[in-house]
Amino acid sequence: MTIPAFAVEGLGHRFGQRQVLRGVSFSINPGEFTVLLGLNGAGKTTLFSLATRLYAQGEGAIRVFGMDIQRQPLRCLQQMGAVFQQPTLDLDLSLEQNLYYHCALHGISRRDAARRIAVEVERVGLSDRRRDKARQLSGGQRRRVEIARALLHRPQLLLLDEPTVGLDISSRQFLLDHVRQLCREEGLAALWATHLIDEAGDGARVIVLHRGEVRADGATGAILGATRAPSLRAAFETLVQERAAA
Repeated sequence: MTIPAFAVEGLGHRFGQRQVLRGVSFSINPGEFTVLLGLNGAGKTTLFSLATRLYAQGEGAIRVFGMDIQRQPLRCLQQMGAVFQQPTLDLDLSLEQNLYYHCALHGISRRDAARRIAVEVERVGLSDRRRDKARQLSGGQRRRVEIARALLHRPQLLLLDEPTVGLDISSRQFLLDHVRQLCREEGLAALWATHLIDEAGDGARVIVLHRGEVRADGATGAILGATRAPSLRAAFETLVQERAAA
């Protein structure tokens, strides 16, 4: 059997008396591009914060390639690259300096870092901007740098929390195509969180998260069949309304 790249089992979390995740369970296999679709406030960022150890985990379990993140946090995080909703580049450093800093944090030698940086910067089409300060880059270019950075330590799992917020259509499409290609060609597992329904695409694996609960999980076609909806947008609205009325 294939060991899931990422699995959450009965995951729950509270902020005081407010329950923000309730019994969330799903898994992602190597090479799989999965869209975590939910409105703002659905619990997507909380789930990512638990998975990256920004928040202490309460209920349930998180596993990365079979390893429990509470028991083996460092080994789990070594297998994981993350792009957070809020930009995290140092705007006063150059593109290249931001990437070298990440490599240093992961104990990657200067020589190896130079090779890895050259590869990733080329793949996101920014080789000619590597010495520019991050503040000189557009929003879409900064996101490209963040994805390149997330891959420098060669993780097998990529978590992206609303990576296209505020970007134009062409920048959004570039990022989607790039991550899908990484999954297809390099076997990377990716969890792409978004509230933008069109980012799911035809035939995508979609997990609908609403008010901290998984409302649907499957290929787009299966979700359309289960909800008898003509489009993913209509299916999503049905799932959200059902929960709101419950």
